[in-house]
Amino acid sequence: MSLSQPDPHAADAPRWSWHPQAPSRSAEALARAWLAQQLGSDPATLPLARDERQRPYLLPPWQRWDCNWSHSGEGLLVALAGRGRVGVDLERLRPRPRALEVSQRYFTPAETAWLQAQPERDRAFLRLWCAKEAVLKAHGHGLSFGLHRLRFEEHGGRLRLVDSDPALGAPADWQLQELAPAPDYVGALAWRSGAVGAA
Repeated sequence: MSLSQPDPHAADAPRWSWHPQAPSRSAEALARAWLAQQLGSDPATLPLARDERQRPYLLPPWQRWDCNWSHSGEGLLVALAGRGRVGVDLERLRPRPRALEVSQRYFTPAETAWLQAQPERDRAFLRLWCAKEAVLKAHGHGLSFGLHRLRFEEHGGRLRLVDSDPALGAPADWQLQELAPAPDYVGALAWRSGAVGAA
């Protein structure tokens, strides 16, 4: 397991943890254990609930904290934010023969054009997918909101949110950290400062 701050210059940057051996049946239990450790609580009594979209959230006395996790393959990413909303997504790297087809259906035309030009198309596709899903999970609506309603561009080797539906707030309000917790995994951590309950 490793723990890192995504941006040492961001005072409100979330904490995150990578668990390389996390069978799906125990992902939530591992997430609960790590969250409890970070908060100085007992995993068995940590007040963790889910909203109508199955997004996890913490109840009093930890309601000012926000949490999220994502599981893929045998890997698990967990994040905890002391301010604002946080979302994570994790995908295992594998051949994606339909990446362009999926991109044309769910991404913006500019993103599809960028993807077509990438030499490592499978990884590039997952970078975009994880970035979008991390923001949408932080926002609270998830994939049902629509992947086409936010657009990323690559600047200096990093993806940056440049356009989004007004319901997501201003693109500049969002911060994204791309993660590579293991050679065969791609992940993203997204967060927006502000009240946890504000979506």
